[in-house]
Amino acid sequence: MRRSRFSLATLVVALVAAGPSAALNPNIPTAGLPAAVDFSGTILPERAGVLSWKTLAQVQPVKQDGRMVPEFSKEILALDRKDVKVQGFMIPLDIGDKQKRFLLSAVPPHCSFCLPAGPDAVVEVVARTSVRYGFEPIVVTGKFAVLKDDAGGLLYRLTDGEQVEVVKLAPGAPAGLLAPGAIPPAAPPRSPAKP
Repeated sequence: MRRSRFSLATLVVALVAAGPSAALNPNIPTAGLPAAVDFSGTILPERAGVLSWKTLAQVQPVKQDGRMVPEFSKEILALDRKDVKVQGFMIPLDIGDKQKRFLLSAVPPHCSFCLPAGPDAVVEVVARTSVRYGFEPIVVTGKFAVLKDDAGGLLYRLTDGEQVEVVKLAPGAPAGLLAPGAIPPAAPPRSPAKP
């Protein structure tokens, strides 16, 4: 019994001492990791007619009546109850290869149990018909709702949703974002041949 206490105490001391140095990653920029909306811009090209994640990021938490609530920009509030298109990565909420209710994220998920971004970079989708789950980004159309007091902490919902297309990643997207077999990044535009 005494030996196991010593071993456990030694392990705890070693972990505490090594923790800060083991957590350092020399590949992380000194300014920190980019916000989801900024990273999204490097992997999903902005498209005409598709709601931008930069627009959805125009929300701030403010204290009101002793609690924190979202304060949306006028541009976001003008989208409430309008038909819109949103592009992003599916995060399934049910078991199965087809989903009627899922989250659409500005960035690809990195863990089955974690949201890859904050609430301003996630839209809940309630689909009209089931959408096949995949790793590639998709465009979904539907009725957009701005959620001012959602119990789950969501800020946006798309109802009566339908998938309209699968999106190609931006030409400069980092390699390895998608699973094997997913749609690769779009090829960079070719310059015209000189005569």
